[in-house]
Amino acid sequence: MTARHQQKSGLFKSFVMAGMAGMASLGVIALSTSSGLANSRVDCFSADRGRRIEGCSQLLNGKLNPFSASLVYAMRALAYSIRGRHTEALADYDKSLAINPNLPHALNNRAWTYYKLGRPSKGFADVRKALKLSPRSAHTYDTRAHIHQALGHLEKALADYHSAIRFGGSKIIKLYQCGLQASGLYSGSVSGISSGAFQAALETCISDKNCDPLPADEECRKLTS
Repeated sequence: MTARHQQKSGLFKSFVMAGMAGMASLGVIALSTSSGLANSRVDCFSADRGRRIEGCSQLLNGKLNPFSASLVYAMRALAYSIRGRHTEALADYDKSLAINPNLPHALNNRAWTYYKLGRPSKGFADVRKALKLSPRSAHTYDTRAHIHQALGHLEKALADYHSAIRFGGSKIIKLYQCGLQASGLYSGSVSGISSGAFQAALETCISDKNCDPLPADEECRKLTS
């Protein structure tokens, strides 16, 4: 599989859950209770990516407090990125982080967007800060691993993939196993249990800048959800 030419999951799903949790617990979006705006809020944080951009855009046309605006810009950026619209995603991440420069998910995802735009080294500052804010984030270690791999820093890439596995556990292993299986490098089961064969496949993938251990976005969804 020529991995980079497909849209990858990028381990983005945690950001959706974090946004929903923030809204539920903090009431972060100060809007009218009209059904239209309520629906926009639901759409913006929906698992249905087709509804996210429109829902978030409608929210941004309303009156939001700064924390809410930062979160919604980051959520719309995520939707753009998943659809491969990385230039638009970057613009929204910039707006999000201009308002709240300490949003770790947005920092991580902006670094991923730089990587997808072929500018991986631009993401280092973002992942460094994201890891200071959230030092156990498997998703951020995965992003930095991809950056190191793209730049040919093989030992650092492998170390960061191992950190992603350490903090992400079996779900991350399953994700990598599925991606490596799809690329033809791994023939074992998608078990979530590391093995010599899995580690060998991961190391082989890392040695090739055009290989990505992540599966295409729709693959492995049931196994890793």
